[in-house]
Formats: sequence, structure tokens, C-alpha cells
Amino acid sequence: MMRRLIRLLNGHKKLWLVKDVCGLICVFITWGLVLYAQFVVNIVMLLPEIFNQPIYGTFNILLFNSLAILALSSHFKSMTTDPGAIPKGNATKEKLESLNLQPGEIVYKCAKCYSIKPERAHHCSVCKRCIRKMDHHCPWINNCVGESNQKYFVLFTFYIASISLHALILIVVHVIKCASNDWNECASYSPPATVIFLITLTFEGLLFFLFTMIMFCTQMHSICSNETGIEQLKNEKHWGKGTKWLNVKSVFGDKFSKDWFFPCYEPSIAKSDVYQYIV
Repeated sequence: MMRRLIRLLNGHKKLWLVKDVCGLICVFITWGLVLYAQFVVNIVMLLPEIFNQPIYGTFNILLFNSLAILALSSHFKSMTTDPGAIPKGNATKEKLESLNLQPGEIVYKCAKCYSIKPERAHHCSVCKRCIRKMDHHCPWINNCVGESNQKYFVLFTFYIASISLHALILIVVHVIKCASNDWNECASYSPPATVIFLITLTFEGLLFFLFTMIMFCTQMHSICSNETGIEQLKNEKHWGKGTKWLNVKSVFGDKFSKDWFFPCYEPSIAKSDVYQYIV
């Protein structure tokens, strides 16, 4: 079952995994918090209501868990997809000669991983590789956000923000309902335990909603302006080309479809829409 799920998400590609202890701890924390939110929403709030309000309970259970699955799937794809790493030590004499450089053309070599460094590539000290169109290294996905996995990272932030907002709305509805009735009848746990669950999920929901919504807006701004986070910080050459819509398609795919919203689909990008970084 697990192998089929991994094959669905990554196809036949080799899984990419950065061996960083801090990053792996952040990954476990992320998954643990999402699973905790599922426990409180499903077991504490919705299941006790499903017999009294079957439509309300069933709809919200399906919606919340669908968004949670998409969030965790997007996180898994962000973490296990090669962000666009340049092969180590490829700056060999034979490789340079095969480029057939013209007079005046310059090739940059990374002094840390000894690879040919294309334009817009930056070296990540955690991944220990040069990454194409590197935006930043995110410990929460234990990976860089780069040319090949930016779509999945954007989906991850969007779906985490969505389940956080959904959880907050459910908490408000549940508190109002329980305050007007007997707390013992609207929860499967004791009133003190239920209150603790709701308070902790409220803090988690607020924190994650604000954080991921800011990250989502930042990523979309970077994509639309065709300028990575590192390029903005370093005030590097502006690479703005085409329209904002063309820039979005260069990350999510050349044709707008439902595939844009699912992490199991790799972006299908037409060559004319991709900004080639010729060395």
C-alpha cells in the first residue's frame, strides 16, 4: 500500500532526501501537528455530531481530510523531489569542451561543489549542491525550494493555510454550539479535556494560517515577478520576462487544468514557456 502511494506521488523517479537532522525533526513536527489537527477535528468535534447533524458532520469530515491529504502529499512531494540540483563535480575539462563555447562566453564554476553553475543557480550549504532557480532552503520540508519542486511547495502552503482556516471556523461553530448546550453532550471527551484540545488547536491554526498564508503570498509574488527570494535579497539581475500569467505557467504547467492543484501531477511545461538558463 505504501509503495503504491509513493509510486503514485513520485512515479518511477528516485526519491530525493536531504540528510539533515534539524530538517528531519521539522518534518516530523509538521506531520505530527497535521495529524493532531485531524484528531481534534474528527474525533473531538465532528464525529460526536455526525448522528445529530449527518450532513454537516459528513461534509466537513470529507472536506477537512481531503485538504489534509493534499497538504501532506504536497509536503511529501516538496521534500522528496530533486529541486533542480546540478551534478557534483561536472566542471571537468571534457564537459567544458563539449559546451562549444564561443569567444567571450563565460562559464561559472562553484568553488564548493565543483559544478558548472548556470545562471540563477545558487549553492545551498545544507543540501551541499547548487540548485537551479533556488528560492530558499526550507527546514519544514527539509529541502530547497527550486526550479523543480516550487509547485509542490506552493500547494503545501496553500493547503496548510486552508485546513488551518477550516479548523478555526469549526472551532468557533463548536464552541458556540457547546456553550448553548450541555458540554457533556457535545463532545466525546470531558469538558476540561475538550477545552484544552480546542485551545491548543486554536493556537496551532492561527499560527500556521498566518505563517503559510504569508509564505503562499510571498511565493506567488516571486513567481509572478519571476524573481526568487535570493535574487530579491541580493538585488541580483532582474529576470522579468513575459507576462505574469506566463511566469505562473512556467511553474505550474503550460496549460491551466486541474493538474495545477494536485501534487501527484508533474508540471507539463512547454519548452517555449521555460526560461532556459544557458551556461
